[in-house]
Amino acid sequence: MQDAERKLLSLLMPEGLLEYFEILVVNQVDNQLHIYLDELNISPSGYENRKVESIGFMPSTEISDFPIRGQKATLHIRRRRWTVLDTGQIVTKDWNLVREGARLTTEFGLFLKKIFG
Repeated sequence: MQDAERKLLSLLMPEGLLEYFEILVVNQVDNQLHIYLDELNISPSGYENRKVESIGFMPSTEISDFPIRGQKATLHIRRRRWTVLDTGQIVTKDWNLVREGARLTTEFGLFLKKIFG
């Protein structure tokens, strides 16, 4: 059943999201879904061969996504931060999840742009 659940969730979430984020909680409040996600502890690209340590999360970001079964969907995403142990440098991954100038997923922003120009 786990593979079927993962497949279904991958169809409802923005493409590729479940490869890098874990769904922690889903709350339904007044016809709105609030989906809380944390970034997985996977080292940022370019740092695979260096010692990095996760030092927690950045503040949560709220992003509107496609409605799910008629309910507004809001993703609450916490991105991870790492320290490069030999330099003390703080690094994060550069995510292209949010449409520039909006609080929408890129997919949803492009969809609305097609409809409304």
